[in-house]
Amino acid sequence: MITLLSGFPGNVVAVACSGLVTGQDYETILIPTVEKTLEDWKMLRLYYQIEPDFKGIEPAAIWDDFKVGMEHLSRWERIAVVADVEWIRLAVRAFSFLMPGKVRVFAVDDAPQARSWILGG
Repeated sequence: MITLLSGFPGNVVAVACSGLVTGQDYETILIPTVEKTLEDWKMLRLYYQIEPDFKGIEPAAIWDDFKVGMEHLSRWERIAVVADVEWIRLAVRAFSFLMPGKVRVFAVDDAPQARSWILGG
């Protein structure tokens, strides 16, 4: 499940992922939020937090994640991934070179630093 997080400025899409993340989560929550944010902002920041009860991500969601990232490739300014799930941390690091913006991975205990970084200039 993807849940939108509050308390971030308009140019930051902030989400928390828990349980099983599905393609439907991307299609009904994340992608529409990204699209709406891009109507108002030239550059977008993403705060993506993996919760302790995270169970996994469906292949359809992985594909949707890739598509939304590539469709707006030049408009990602910063991406903060907060996760203790090792395969997610490794995957983000492995593919971060594809993103023109800055990408950083933080441990869950470092979530305050991740929030500060995503808001930074």
